[in-house]
Amino acid sequence: MHAAVLTEPGLSPAYTTHPDPVPAAEGTLVRVTAAPIVPLDLLCATGTSYFGRPAVPYVPGVQGVGVVERSGRFAEGTRVWFATAAGMAPGNGSLAELCAVPDPDVVPLPVGVEDHDMAALGLSAVAAWMALTWRAGLQPGEHVLVLGGGGAVGQSAVGAARLLGAGRVVAACRSAAAQERARAAGADAVVPLTGNVDELAARLAEATGGRLDVVVDPVFGVPATAAVRALSEQGRLVNLGGSAGDAAEFSSALVRSRSIAVLGYTNNALTQAQRNEAIRTVGEHAAAGRLSVAHRVRPLAEAADAWAGEAAGGTGARVVLAP
Repeated sequence: MHAAVLTEPGLSPAYTTHPDPVPAAEGTLVRVTAAPIVPLDLLCATGTSYFGRPAVPYVPGVQGVGVVERSGRFAEGTRVWFATAAGMAPGNGSLAELCAVPDPDVVPLPVGVEDHDMAALGLSAVAAWMALTWRAGLQPGEHVLVLGGGGAVGQSAVGAARLLGAGRVVAACRSAAAQERARAAGADAVVPLTGNVDELAARLAEATGGRLDVVVDPVFGVPATAAVRALSEQGRLVNLGGSAGDAAEFSSALVRSRSIAVLGYTNNALTQAQRNEAIRTVGEHAAAGRLSVAHRVRPLAEAADAWAGEAAGGTGARVVLAP
């Protein structure tokens, strides 16, 4: 088969031939139709993550979409989303024509969802959905702020908040392009992530209408500091990442006086049942045209160039490779 193969951590994978994968006894062979390049792929491939140095050569790709080629559990031809441990544990991932996947990590998709749409959403949408429901306990009518609203998690969170009945959804983004993506995802208002903490906190409070119940935060740093200042009584901030900084400053008096909760979130804390149910829910909304993220589809043969572009910062739109 052809695949994007990483031979040295820190480099881009090269499009080349690679041995066909062989599924385990309770595994499924998937013919891949769409596979995204996500931040976790880039992190694992550096060899400097907390997962350690990956065994090379290997095929990156922690998730993908495809069609069942051979399985003891799923019918041949079933369209599925799947997850892998590529880069986190020995084995190959989704950036290939074929991928061998343990049966519990294979989820049949609803009719109507496009392969590239589901690949672009994937675990980013799972994180957004579960951060709002499982961690934040979002209630209908509550006001939501999404930091980093132009990214894949951010766009998913804006759309998910709308679907879950939020009364107002505000996104905060840095670039004009990111702000436009957040508007397209359904944000009622978009706030630029500029200025000092005091200025940003004031803009966030104004944009959310003086009420802020839930913050979805993939960025942390100064934006999280400002968002906490804008939170209402019993407000919740759910942190999913630290792209704007690994530290934020919260006043003890403010947190205590408003009974604010600062909560952590990672997809790794989900059970397989939780993750797979979230994938099915996301897929149903995507099939109905209610949830999507901006993305670009490129041929798998352009994997090296696409990877290098994402490693350099990308364009903001998720890249999905199609074998």
